[in-house]
Amino acid sequence: MHAPEARLEQVLDRFDQVEARLGAASDGEEIVRLSREHAELKPVAEKARALKAARAELADLEEMMEGGDREMAEMAREEFYALKERLPDLEHEVALLLLPKDKDDTANAMLEIRAGTGGDEAALFAGDLYEMYRRYAELQGWKFELESASEGEVGGYKEVIASISGNGVFGRLKFESGVHRVQRVPATESQGRVHTSAATVAILPEPEEIDIELKDDDIRVDTMRASGAGGQHVNKTDSAVRMTHIPTGIVVLCQEKSQHQNRARALQLLKTKLYDKEREEKDAARADARKSQVGSGDRSEKIRTYNFPENRVSDHRIKLTLYKLQDILSGNALDEVISALIAEDEAARLAALADA
Repeated sequence: MHAPEARLEQVLDRFDQVEARLGAASDGEEIVRLSREHAELKPVAEKARALKAARAELADLEEMMEGGDREMAEMAREEFYALKERLPDLEHEVALLLLPKDKDDTANAMLEIRAGTGGDEAALFAGDLYEMYRRYAELQGWKFELESASEGEVGGYKEVIASISGNGVFGRLKFESGVHRVQRVPATESQGRVHTSAATVAILPEPEEIDIELKDDDIRVDTMRASGAGGQHVNKTDSAVRMTHIPTGIVVLCQEKSQHQNRARALQLLKTKLYDKEREEKDAARADARKSQVGSGDRSEKIRTYNFPENRVSDHRIKLTLYKLQDILSGNALDEVISALIAEDEAARLAALADA
């Protein structure tokens, strides 16, 4: 039995076990745990059963084709070849469902955008990226909240942080991390020359439960007056909270709500950043896993270029070029890029599994 076949049987066996246990369980915590696992396994089990049924039907039809009844054999032949044509798609769907899951794919995410090289133009571009993700989140039905922002001198952002919550946010956005470049003629450029600027995007998973304990001695909290577009209270009270994790030097700033809310949110964001640091260290330790990922996973990697004169967006990791720059920056066509990245990642992981 090949590895995927063995995995298919394991999933079906486990689903049957969970379903049986769920019917007999009386402990509240166990019921919650089993219900969660049941919900995760159900779509896989249903598709796996459909595949097994299709294979059994194919074998039956093949037997009927060899039978003595000519008319029945002809009907069986038609059904056999129609089913045989559909089978690879079903097998591919099951193979994708059986791939090892990133446990954070269903998590919410924190979006960080920082202006890089290019001065004012880089800050304006960071603002464009922020609006692109805000609009994309809106189209996906996700909740998008500004956490903190440091505005550029002529617009845009030097740095901006937002939280995105909804179904499968991190799984959709995780390949957006990296350096995004823009090539365009700035409004201040009198000679009409194209300038290249950059901004760095980081997508951090924010699962509901982060098992990280923070000691009071390891945290420094500073309060200050909020700045930027944060509502009526901005610059009137010391509502902004900056929290520093002393052992790692990680700093977070929250300034969009009341001081009490900002303090609670800053603590959560600090845990998110520490969780992401742990995740990155584990990924680095499993260097061989990089071979089955889109790009290197390094946030200093130049991943995409937005070329205004040519109306072109190029993702360098998968050699994808689309001539619909404004549609992508408006969030409307961003899903084409994201879906292509996810499909490439799935194909690479399936190939790695087949070689294993």
